[in-house]
Amino acid sequence: MKRRGFIAGLGALWVAGCNKVADSETGSKLLSAAQDWHQGAHRLLNNREALAPEYPRSAISPTFRGNGSTDPQNGDYPRHAAEGFANWQLEVRGLVETPMTYSLENIRKLPQRTQVTRHDCVEGWSAIGEWTGPQLSLLLDAAKLKPEAKFIVFRCADDYKGLRYYESIDLIDAYHPQTILAHQLNGEPLPIKNGAPYRMRIERQLGYKHAKYVTAIEAVASLEGIGDGKGGYWEDRSGYQWYGGI
Repeated sequence: MKRRGFIAGLGALWVAGCNKVADSETGSKLLSAAQDWHQGAHRLLNNREALAPEYPRSAISPTFRGNGSTDPQNGDYPRHAAEGFANWQLEVRGLVETPMTYSLENIRKLPQRTQVTRHDCVEGWSAIGEWTGPQLSLLLDAAKLKPEAKFIVFRCADDYKGLRYYESIDLIDAYHPQTILAHQLNGEPLPIKNGAPYRMRIERQLGYKHAKYVTAIEAVASLEGIGDGKGGYWEDRSGYQWYGGI
């Protein structure tokens, strides 16, 4: 089995048991140790610039399923969807020298990266799609991160099961060349079920890290005080590992 598939499968098996294990103090320590091992092993096996596999367009899956939130009905999202996201605003904020606000039109005018990659979900399914959007590093460089910034938090528009979705990554993954703010899937505007108008593509991490319906990109020094402090919606709610590398 290729290393990417092996690590993805191992991660899925581990996450599947997280809820029961995480209920105890000992289990919590085991989860933390496993995450540290996973992240250390992944960094050892892959250098900072190593790319996830990319595929020919002929390998694109016939359908790319939606998962989790597929049609948010909270807040202003339905209105924006009805308007074709013409007035959607994306903020780049937090520990930056120059906070930025982008419209969808602005994002489309930036230099774009297109990549055909495989999405691996912890539920056991995968799909290959072609994603297009600017590299996250481009947006961060334009805003000029402050030295104390250590993590990037993605704020999302969807309330999933009563809680607002969010995710986060470190600067190594934030500056990875395949980490993009995708606004197209297979050459077409991103469908609502897949996260319109924007979703993150963090190609060396599992699918739950690829935040959808992104409203803000926030640079922070620490994840403490954000949600339950574990770095993401599923990390807080179900004990998923913060680092979902594959």
